[in-house]
Amino acid sequence: MEMEAIYQNSTDFILLGLITHPAFPGLIFAVVFSIFVVAVTANLVMIMLIRVDSRLHTPMYFLLSQLSIMDTVYICITVPKMLQDLLSKEKTISFLGCALQIFLYLTLIGGEFFLLGLMAYDRFVAVCNPLRYPIIMSPRVCLLMVLGSWAGGSLDGFMLTPVTMSFPYCGSREINHFFCEIPAVLKLSCTDTSLYETLMYACCVLMLLIPISFISVSYTRILITVYHMSSAEGRRKAFTTCSSHIIVVSIFYGAAFYTNVLPHSYHTPEKDKVVSAFYTILTPMLNPLIYSLRNRDVAAALRKVLRKHAFSQRLQVGHVPGKY
Repeated sequence: MEMEAIYQNSTDFILLGLITHPAFPGLIFAVVFSIFVVAVTANLVMIMLIRVDSRLHTPMYFLLSQLSIMDTVYICITVPKMLQDLLSKEKTISFLGCALQIFLYLTLIGGEFFLLGLMAYDRFVAVCNPLRYPIIMSPRVCLLMVLGSWAGGSLDGFMLTPVTMSFPYCGSREINHFFCEIPAVLKLSCTDTSLYETLMYACCVLMLLIPISFISVSYTRILITVYHMSSAEGRRKAFTTCSSHIIVVSIFYGAAFYTNVLPHSYHTPEKDKVVSAFYTILTPMLNPLIYSLRNRDVAAALRKVLRKHAFSQRLQVGHVPGKY
């Protein structure tokens, strides 16, 4: 009772975690840590390959490198704290830390919404207007796309974070989640937040509709163009170049649709945590793996780097100075 009173008088929150009372926290830690390492490594390797291989210096891969940067930062916002809490008895997060987590989470997820939509436009130009592709998707346009994605995500963060954290939290400080997600935090407020939740719902739907509209129009035009192609090789190449993006979009927007669009009656704390774990932990790992496994250029670049590394290692071994 004394500890509970201390927490209620504190400005800190308590994160109950993905599983409130896990029977095997060590096993959960090992699984989540493994996914985290794979995700960070895969995204950093993707960024490095796109930077060092001249064949990947194209608009598509520039945008893909930005997606990998977002995924790397995205998973680092929530998972390290989650791993710390699995090993610690005190699962507290400060008021400022919670606000920062909300802001970064909103910025990254919003930025990824817009970036995936713009990546669909890039594929549309590449398939439907290939002769003008270098002109339309110029370095300046690509940079503006990336800056626009970050700005759009940041706008979401700047709008929602201050309002969320301005509500009075005078009751329990226990957030039934593994990070400070807004719906879970608002449940602790001792005032009526229904109007704000309705406005936030409208904002999230709008942020989903804009990129989904881009994606729908772009891929409708792509399908029409591919249908009229006479070359089987052209169809195969168009399908290969778009399929990875379609898979990533389906995974990401499917989870986002559940979280932001479905009515509250479909939500439970357990379901919300599972879906959140899917797109905050698994999606950043899956994105680079999907692009690397289904993309010949990325696979070739990776083989080239590995061969170069193996060759340099053999040279170092061969030039070990002998004894005199």
